[in-house]
Amino acid sequence: MEGLTARVDSAVNASDYATLSSLFSGFGSPWQSLGQGEQRTLASYFIKAAVASDSFLPAAFGSPDVIEVMEATLTHLPPTVEDAADNQLRQGLFEYKVSEEQDYVGAAKVLSGLRMDETPGSVYYMSPHERCDVYVKIAECYLEEDETAEADGAVTKAGTVVESITNAEQHMALILRYKSTYARVLDANRKFLQAASRYHDLSQAQTDMIDADDLNNMLGRAATCAILAPSGPQRQRILGLVYKDERLAQLDTIPEFETHSSVLTKMYMNQILRKDDLTKFENSLAEHQKAVMGDGLTLMERAVIEHNMVAVGHLYTSIYFAELGRLLGVEAAKAEKVAATMIMDGSLNGSIDQVDGLLTFEGNKSALLSWDDAITSFCMQLNRVTDMVR
Repeated sequence: MEGLTARVDSAVNASDYATLSSLFSGFGSPWQSLGQGEQRTLASYFIKAAVASDSFLPAAFGSPDVIEVMEATLTHLPPTVEDAADNQLRQGLFEYKVSEEQDYVGAAKVLSGLRMDETPGSVYYMSPHERCDVYVKIAECYLEEDETAEADGAVTKAGTVVESITNAEQHMALILRYKSTYARVLDANRKFLQAASRYHDLSQAQTDMIDADDLNNMLGRAATCAILAPSGPQRQRILGLVYKDERLAQLDTIPEFETHSSVLTKMYMNQILRKDDLTKFENSLAEHQKAVMGDGLTLMERAVIEHNMVAVGHLYTSIYFAELGRLLGVEAAKAEKVAATMIMDGSLNGSIDQVDGLLTFEGNKSALLSWDDAITSFCMQLNRVTDMVR
């Protein structure tokens, strides 16, 4: 064993990658012939030597042979490595993969192996903000490669520790990164209603850490997600929040969002959207926002058809599906199918006469007006009760 550790020291000091590869890699190598306990000891020794050397890293990260050695030894370690040298190595390898190789998935996997302990005094202790930073970095890397499921898992873990961060003002940059990443994950997973709300909240952040252009970009993303969200009262509410934002008109000056204000305004005002209104908007969408769903419609087509269905309900008390299909730009059968789905999920009040091919709208009052009426009624009843008490 002493002979092997001496050879490790010599190879690390001389940056002799071939010798390290011969020691650790391949069937029948000296390291492979050791028992499990000795393998862990030698692996730990190599990692400590690599981290302690002034000249070995980061140059060694550029050697495929050494990367193979690192990956093997990092998975064969004792419960504790002095000074958490394995974590230091993972951090360095993560930075190299991101900055030099743009291997974001590989970088995320390396960082996912960090040992993090919540117990103060442990060599692996990390504070809540340090753990949150790790999870956010992992999520950011997975998002770069559209690995949304893995990004979702990482940002969920970040959410479990972000509330434990003390001195929130001191770590505001990290908290904003977490919120931005969470919104992007919701967006990537096509949870557009929640994503729109998160983006809009970020667009209103009162901090010098985000410049005005980035705030407007967040507002534009909120508008995009609000437009793509499923029809219903909640979508109408978030449309209203964005519509009433005094910066909405500024989106016209941003090429990526130049038609968003007009599309969103028509949606909020329950006006019918024509295909010509949507060309630039559709071209501005990200790939995941252009996905074709099981019914053969893209996300945008479905959102627009559902919106136009509700808008038609404000103009007609009843309409034949042949005429409805013409207004919506789809076949009559498709219009009937969409109407049936919306009626079943409660986003459209109406009934269908399949014999006559007729859709009858019921209760055309908008959800927001109904909500206002309910609030007004409650206030009036509260006033009456107050008067009686007096």
